[in-house]
Amino acid sequence: MSYRKERVSHFVRDVVSDAITNRISDPRVSRFTSVTRVEVTPDMKIADVYVSVMGEEQVGLTTMKGLASARGMIQTRLAKQINMRQCPTIRFHLDPGIKKALDTFRQMSNFTNDSVERPVDRDEPPAEANSAREPD
Repeated sequence: MSYRKERVSHFVRDVVSDAITNRISDPRVSRFTSVTRVEVTPDMKIADVYVSVMGEEQVGLTTMKGLASARGMIQTRLAKQINMRQCPTIRFHLDPGIKKALDTFRQMSNFTNDSVERPVDRDEPPAEANSAREPD
């Protein structure tokens, strides 16, 4: 990513995060909404904003409706604060990355707890040793 694109992405992320946290009073937007990343197209005309919402899937969908409703206000705030000839158009996307990471972590934790709870029989030889003893 070029330095300019990266700077614009960070600026858009800061403005959108501030708007979500402090400016939007729509009850559809969850308090646990965070901007995970912003990707700007090479021509700087479109900014894809990925947001993560903690909670169930329905909460995420409702939050996305609220953000779509508030997109004009956020776009106006961005246009007033950014110092560019053309302000990037904001598009919101629901980012399931954090939820997938939490699910993976839970599965790993459950697997670890299962292996700790199951006692290891020290008299039983390992599975590889059993296969080596079998006659050919």
